[in-house]
Amino acid sequence: MSFRVGFGFDVHRLVKDRALVLGGVRIDYEYGLLGHSDADCLVHAVCDALLGALGIGDIGEMFPDSYARYKDIKSLFFLRRVKDIIKEAGFRILNIDTTIVMQEPKIGKYKKAMRESMANALGIKSELVNIKATTTEGLGFEGEKKGVSAYAVATLIEDV
Repeated sequence: MSFRVGFGFDVHRLVKDRALVLGGVRIDYEYGLLGHSDADCLVHAVCDALLGALGIGDIGEMFPDSYARYKDIKSLFFLRRVKDIIKEAGFRILNIDTTIVMQEPKIGKYKKAMRESMANALGIKSELVNIKATTTEGLGFEGEKKGVSAYAVATLIEDV
């Protein structure tokens, strides 16, 4: 059996007049993430980790922000498409581990919904998706509440 591991990272700026969406879940907060799509940096990092595990590029190559059809689209669309690509390549997801880096708001009460949202989009059990969150103790752009970043690692196994 063949195993593959991929790493993903994404970052978006916090701005007024945008919704804060992480893991496909709307988070109650006065700021949201700026981007061409809904700017869900958690889903974007997961997409990059999965695409990286397959060795086929990244989310920007697959779903370029120069395409008008992706304007304001929910990032779960990208995750569903990546799921199809994984299946077509003959692999399945073993697990996904993520970390969200942001000073505020606290997201503990949203984690379960985020896990379920992403797992549903990927057609896997929510137990296979882990979400962690941390602050930067006031340091850097996340600590200064200027943006949010997310990291993800994904493991795939050949589906024999």
